[in-house]
Amino acid sequence: MTEPERNHLSGTALKAYDRMLERVQARLKLMQDTSLDTLREEVDKAVEAEYELEEMTREEADLLGAYLRRDLEHLMHFVDETGEGLKEWLQLDISLLEHQLADMLFSVADQTRLDTLELNQKLEDHKVGQYISGEVATAGMFQCLNCGHMRCLTATSHIEPCEACGSHYYERVTSQWPRKES
Repeated sequence: MTEPERNHLSGTALKAYDRMLERVQARLKLMQDTSLDTLREEVDKAVEAEYELEEMTREEADLLGAYLRRDLEHLMHFVDETGEGLKEWLQLDISLLEHQLADMLFSVADQTRLDTLELNQKLEDHKVGQYISGEVATAGMFQCLNCGHMRCLTATSHIEPCEACGSHYYERVTSQWPRKES
């Protein structure tokens, strides 16, 4: 199937995919042991049930079945390899959705007002010995206060947000300099 054909699913494709997933889930709950073969059989049955509704072509139903099979097989492999469950498998997706939602909300907000609020928060939260992204600092090692990620400045420069978590707050990491008693 060529790429343009993949993108021409009917408008009911998302609802059909969800119905197929619900059918497979309901059937698998009734079974004591689920194997990859059982999963494939149940997806095939869900494809047939969806095709019989006559809301989509055979090709569309088969394509949705392939998508569903791929997603469920990936989940089964993840659970098998990690011992984790659906919640952990979806964690990355949930995190991405949270970021997308925040981006959408920020895109409609007044940017000047957001900048002012962010600056006020930075000024209120700023403690001696801490650094905030955007500030100028001389060379040295800085540790993100949120995730512990290390940032090395090799010359005087602006501190960028943490590349690991996006946080704006750092502290300088210094070696222990024992004072010599005279």
